[in-house]
Amino acid sequence: MASLVDTLIEVLNKENDEYLKLLELSTAKTDVIVKGDLEGLNRITDKEQDRVNEINELENRRMATMQEIAKILNTDVEGLKLSVLIGLLNKTPREQKELAKIHDTLKNTLREMKYVNERNEELLNSAIEMVNFNLTLMQSMKQAPETANYNRGAYSTGSAIGTQFGGFDAKQ
Repeated sequence: MASLVDTLIEVLNKENDEYLKLLELSTAKTDVIVKGDLEGLNRITDKEQDRVNEINELENRRMATMQEIAKILNTDVEGLKLSVLIGLLNKTPREQKELAKIHDTLKNTLREMKYVNERNEELLNSAIEMVNFNLTLMQSMKQAPETANYNRGAYSTGSAIGTQFGGFDAKQ
């Protein structure tokens, strides 16, 4: 079982490294969002997808290792969380300490990723709101009220303010 725990620690360390790379990309994405650089955002998103694919492969390895450990411990893999496994390793303090360390490190990395992603989400929502506001403003310019212009017969000419501007209907 010691080799399985070592394998698990190795996989978790690699997973943390990939999450740190993903965190770096997410932080770079914040600057790109603020600048409004769509091409840069697209490049970063492609790089993020590569990292996510790597993380998925590592996650599959982690799950396979956890299943093997669960078989040895004769327990259900669903109930075997890292915190539970750390508690079970009290006879092997070195492995217990390493597993606890990577567990805490991974937890902190994921907490920071969550924070950065929530900030990026807020920035993107603000950008979308600004685009919607600008579209609404442009559309409302075409629907300005009629002026009080009358012709010789005292009839309204029906001219409207702002009708000389062209525009498009974004909701088609």
